[in-house]
Amino acid sequence: MTMTMEAPVPVFDDEATDRKLAIICSKGSLDMAYPGLVLANAALSEGIETHLFFTFWGFDIINKETMDHLQFTPVGNPATHMPPMLMGLPGMTAFATHMMKKQIEGIDIPDVPEFLELITDAGGHLWACRMSADMMHLEEEQLYERVEGIINAADFIELSEGAQTIFI
Repeated sequence: MTMTMEAPVPVFDDEATDRKLAIICSKGSLDMAYPGLVLANAALSEGIETHLFFTFWGFDIINKETMDHLQFTPVGNPATHMPPMLMGLPGMTAFATHMMKKQIEGIDIPDVPEFLELITDAGGHLWACRMSADMMHLEEEQLYERVEGIINAADFIELSEGAQTIFI
């Protein structure tokens, strides 16, 4: 007797969802910015309330001065599939960043500022961490204009109550 199991099939009906997703973005390199942005975009397309909380180096993603200049550093990243002796050579970060941006552009993924705009246009919420802002001496005026506010961790915990939380 052979037992077959059917794969679960998601149901995409028109009913509103009460699901909530909280994404904590703690890293600001180019390769670490996109996972949170892609997940937020996917959740929003499914009608899921979505909040992104930028903390520590994740501030680079929403800092007006750095958001257009995120880099991909191959040093210490085993996923680069490069010989270790090449990773630390001068110019490798610039080269790796250029190649990654070219690949991202090649599959029609928007750059970081445009992606943030798409997310907020779809109803996503962007929040900055108070402690990180204080540590880095950043004010709200220095952040991407669609960041809703600089809040402390307790405030984020309150507004994300009941949410599935992903830490990146």
